[in-house]
Amino acid sequence: MPVFGRITRAVNTGVLALLDAPGIGSLLGRGMTEIRYVGRRSGRTIRTPVSYSRSGDEVTIRVALPDRKTWWRNFLGEGGPLTLRLNGMERVGHAVATRDEAGRVAVRVLLTGLEGGAVE
Repeated sequence: MPVFGRITRAVNTGVLALLDAPGIGSLLGRGMTEIRYVGRRSGRTIRTPVSYSRSGDEVTIRVALPDRKTWWRNFLGEGGPLTLRLNGMERVGHAVATRDEAGRVAVRVLLTGLEGGAVE
């Protein structure tokens, strides 16, 4: 695994632990969350921390350094399902990734309900 990948994995593991920690997790949770999805090629469930903004039932994740990351490519085209934690609740949604002419990547998630099938 390249050095960038090893560093990223270590940092992500630490951030995920902080998001789960009492006190600091709720502070970080105002602008960061964990997403979970199933990789299209690997079939594995993947967890990664992301920063986000939210407006109603739409969450926007702006991908920093998109050419060095691959997770967002799972949501190209028609997109796919993912789970994220918002305000202490597991939410499910449909995510679609787009890249603009300047090369910036955004993943837009339309929230569809609570994990387990419940709808708010």
